This record gives sequence, C-alpha cells and structure tokens, in this order.
Amino acid sequence: MAERRTVLFSGSVQGVGFRYTACRAADGRGVTGYVRNLPDGRVECVAEGGRDEVNTFFADLSDRMRAYIRGREQDTSAATGEFSSFGVRF
Repeated sequence: MAERRTVLFSGSVQGVGFRYTACRAADGRGVTGYVRNLPDGRVECVAEGGRDEVNTFFADLSDRMRAYIRGREQDTSAATGEFSSFGVRF
C-alpha cells in the first residue's frame, strides 16, 4: 500500500545541499514527490511510495544530512498519486 509522508526538517538545513541530497536519495528508490525550502528556514520534503521505500528514503536522507538536522515534524497519509517523479520545488 502506497503512503504519503511529509517531513519538515529544521536546523541548519538550507544552503547546505539538502534539496540536492534529497533528489539523489530518491533516485532509484521508487519514491515520488518534492523537496523545497520554506521561508521560515525549514525544508519540506514530501515523498510517496511503498512504506518500505519511503522509510528507506527518509532514513538515507536523514543519515546523509544528520549534521544539519536538529528537528523534524512528520505526517503520514494515503498516497495521492499526483507525482510522476521526485524533484525540487521553488
């Protein structure tokens, strides 16, 4: 069953390659969605896919960016299927 997970990362997460790293972490994982900087300094990341794929994606992203992440808020819901790929939104 596909799920949608939205995670808001806080800390020193802008200007450190977070969005680029998220796109690389999504590559070949079967997840779709987007990542974007928010005006308040956080980064929003929305990923859809199978539960295992989404878990693996966020675990990999969190591991790669652990030096910059100080907090996270997370919400999980049913996938909408609105995305065809994973990319950066502005």
